[in-house]
Amino acid sequence: MTPNELYYPKELSWLAFNERVLQEAADKENPIVERIRFLGIYSSNMDEFYRVRVAEVKRQIYIHMDEGNEDAANNTKMLMEKIQQKVVVMTDNFESVYEDVIKGLARYNIHIIDNNSLSDFQRDWLINYFKNKILRHIAPILIHKKVDLVHRLNDFGTYLYVAIRRKDKATQYATIELPTEAMSRFILIPPEKSRKKKHIILIDDVIQLCLDIIFKGFVEFNELEAYSFKVTRDSEYSINDEIDESFVEKMSESMKQRLIAEPVRVIHDADMPEEMLKNLRKRLKISNYDSLIAGGAYRNFKDFIGFPNVGRSYLENPKLPSINAKVFTDFDTVFDAIKHKDILLYYPYHRFLHFTEFVRQAAFDPNVKHIRLNIYRVATKSRIVSSLIDAVDNGKTVTVVVELRARFDEEANIEWSKTMTDAGIRVVLGSPSFKIHSKLCVVSREENGQLAHYAHFGTGNFNEKTAKIYTDFSLFTRNQELAQEAIWVFDLIQLPYRRNKFQHLQVSPLNARTKIQILVRQEIQNAIAGLPSGITLKVNNLVDQQLIDDLYRASQAGVKVNAIVRGMCSLLPGIKGMSENIFITSIVDRFLEHPRVMVFKNAGQPKVIISSADWMGRNMDNRIEVGCPVYDEELKQRIIAILDIQLRDTIKARIIDAEQTNRYVKRGNRKNIRSQVETYHFLKALE
Repeated sequence: MTPNELYYPKELSWLAFNERVLQEAADKENPIVERIRFLGIYSSNMDEFYRVRVAEVKRQIYIHMDEGNEDAANNTKMLMEKIQQKVVVMTDNFESVYEDVIKGLARYNIHIIDNNSLSDFQRDWLINYFKNKILRHIAPILIHKKVDLVHRLNDFGTYLYVAIRRKDKATQYATIELPTEAMSRFILIPPEKSRKKKHIILIDDVIQLCLDIIFKGFVEFNELEAYSFKVTRDSEYSINDEIDESFVEKMSESMKQRLIAEPVRVIHDADMPEEMLKNLRKRLKISNYDSLIAGGAYRNFKDFIGFPNVGRSYLENPKLPSINAKVFTDFDTVFDAIKHKDILLYYPYHRFLHFTEFVRQAAFDPNVKHIRLNIYRVATKSRIVSSLIDAVDNGKTVTVVVELRARFDEEANIEWSKTMTDAGIRVVLGSPSFKIHSKLCVVSREENGQLAHYAHFGTGNFNEKTAKIYTDFSLFTRNQELAQEAIWVFDLIQLPYRRNKFQHLQVSPLNARTKIQILVRQEIQNAIAGLPSGITLKVNNLVDQQLIDDLYRASQAGVKVNAIVRGMCSLLPGIKGMSENIFITSIVDRFLEHPRVMVFKNAGQPKVIISSADWMGRNMDNRIEVGCPVYDEELKQRIIAILDIQLRDTIKARIIDAEQTNRYVKRGNRKNIRSQVETYHFLKALE
């Protein structure tokens, strides 16, 4: 079989994932406010898809053309065409779902209105609101020959393209950025008569309503006309090799490069007149390999993630209060609790407070001597960083590895590194060669005259905000062998030439791929020998072709493989003679599924590993990642039970087949199970 027959293109698979998000917006069983928020998630995802995936495909086209590799260039062009065709279909579906959601909101007396349906009272109120609240944030860019519009636009902004028409003179153009960083995009209009009806208008419409106020007295015009658009740029950047520049300076410069990178996508109001669109395209230097996509009047739907619920509480998902873990609360200190036994938390079902408390107590415990932690993404106001600064004030040694190249968090991480350095924390700025993606924290504490190490291994970031919406595992252990190997990972980052032999941990790029392949091959041998065999896998993305080949071989040997893949999946399940023993589902629900977990049946003695690494080439070969075995039998069975709940989901699970059609798992004669809700009740019952 050819590679095209063995693997599903990861870019098209990513679009299939975002179709699942759009399915949630279309699902009438979801509360109406959650449906419109899913439209925001879909839009945000699509922005990142173009910044990262499509930009990479575009670069590959140019690289192959420069190299004279015509076949590779043509294949990549065909992939780009398939992407663009798929996006057109999805955009149409998006607009249909949006119209349906708007009608659904109206049934609950929440009306999203535009300028065409305003009463005189509403119009007067909005003009006054604009003058007093919005105008101060408006600074149009008047376009002329010396204005390089590509360099002036903010990738994360939403814009109006304004035609300034004058009699007997050429049309002049301007852009206005919506001030959504300064204020909400959604404006609740006070009731005119009935308080039962709620009217919301987008700031886009208010600015269009008041265009004459913006330009009057500054430019001559007979008519003003405005339509929305936004650009998406290539998120990649280059880091030069000048030895006299620090890593931070190089990263700061690369951020500037991203801000002025050429667009890979422009989406615009489908009603924009042809002459305006032609002018916009010229100003933005759109190439044949960039996407110019027409849509509805509103661009940058990611703001709809924060759509306010101005109605009854049942219009959004009921709260699931985070669980207090008794294994922590039954003891005076976190160290007493972890000393008693290993502890496993599963966010957001458990409170992230338990981890922040782990760091807080370490910051002032007189017996703690050293805290090590690595940062990939942290919250804007991080209690963790505050505790680390407190630890320095208390005379402790604190080492923090900061990954400056965490995509779209580079600027924040540069600032955090400066803040922590100024506070006296020893900051290690990752590695120029490898991204640091592990989720490690080690606290070294003096006990009975010796140092004892307490380690945390996780699948998610140390981020108080995302821990409320991402599902992730956290393992706390006093196992000294595991903790010592975690310290070796910090040594590896700082002294990459010093190579310790990791017996327990899967560490990319050193041994993770090899250790996984050994585990898969053992399952193959067990199946051939008639011993219990099987693999259960949960990842965000499954696209590494070597590991996919290993799973194909396992299937052919009779090993049953069950996988839960949230995002991209290049493996083709259910192909006779190749993958008929592989069954893959994907769950999209109120929380974002984020853990990476592997379970190998191992002849009846299961091996369970939680990891920071997806099954992608970059995670195996180009990042520092850590997978940690779970040795406590009770915790192993808990993870297996949670995965079993997810494999039995009959409400939010879709089947990943060879065509990636996103069919829902059929209930059959089984009871309905919504795995995220079921998991919450399962964990709640354990407390």
